[in-house]
Amino acid sequence: MRMTALLRIAMRSLSRNKLRSVLTMLGIIIGVGAVIAMLSVGQGAKAMVQTSIAGLGTNVITVFPGGGAPGTVRTDAGTSSRLTEDDVEAIRKEAQGLNYITPTTRTGAQVKYAGQNWRTSIYGAYPEYLQIRNWNPSEGVGYGMSDERGASKVALLGQTVAKNLFGEGVNPVGQTIRIKNLPFRVIGLMEAKGQGSFGQDQDDIIIAPYSTVLKKLVGSTYAQNLTASAVSEEAIPEASAQIDDILRRRFRLGPNDPADYTIRTQTEIAQAAGSVSQTMTVLLSSIAGISLLVGGIGIMNIMLVSVTERTR
Repeated sequence: MRMTALLRIAMRSLSRNKLRSVLTMLGIIIGVGAVIAMLSVGQGAKAMVQTSIAGLGTNVITVFPGGGAPGTVRTDAGTSSRLTEDDVEAIRKEAQGLNYITPTTRTGAQVKYAGQNWRTSIYGAYPEYLQIRNWNPSEGVGYGMSDERGASKVALLGQTVAKNLFGEGVNPVGQTIRIKNLPFRVIGLMEAKGQGSFGQDQDDIIIAPYSTVLKKLVGSTYAQNLTASAVSEEAIPEASAQIDDILRRRFRLGPNDPADYTIRTQTEIAQAAGSVSQTMTVLLSSIAGISLLVGGIGIMNIMLVSVTERTR
């Protein structure tokens, strides 16, 4: 039988059973569409996570105090208080695989301006922090080492803070805000960063000189963590090893002693987030596959009925 005759018979059969044909097509469309949609959602989520991690900075390495010193109870990362500016300078001089390094400290505070107030996070860091995070002011300028050495009360505002204190579209540069009743002069407005990899608002932040935040807002002498940037992505493992070696010598730790600090790299964060995204993609694909299977069974039943009713 020629192909034209077969096509003619098929079209005649479809036209005689319009409802059955529509239901058959619907099963195919829903099943295939579900697979495509779920895979797209999974890939989109993976891309969003990767973009968020890239927003953390370039080749970032973070050192948290805590982890357990010899003869002591092990503590969680971030709970010890041993990292100082002297450690930063030692790493800066000896580690060859780093571009920038800074101590950082953080506190929460109520910020006020002309009757408006907003509670936000205050970060203290060296000027290199902006290079590490790939974050530049959209208005005004950043602070320098002279502000750091003089513990100047200057601040860089995130977009969320500026919007809630000054209003939408208002340039806050040159204005004076109060943080814990201390006056800070706004010298810059940071570019919008958006949502972070863990859902936090990266623009809900104020950045100020490390010495200013540490002495006048936190009241401590220790850094909460150290943040560094490796010269390249390939250099991250070597740079991490150099930091570990320097801190072990400074803390007089032996090769087998547990470290009283924790080193985390951007690569580790990306791998962990990628694993979560992969798991979610597999789960969504499985759900879509079930939809396709159900649609296929429905089509098979309809075809079986069609064959059976034509058989003596």
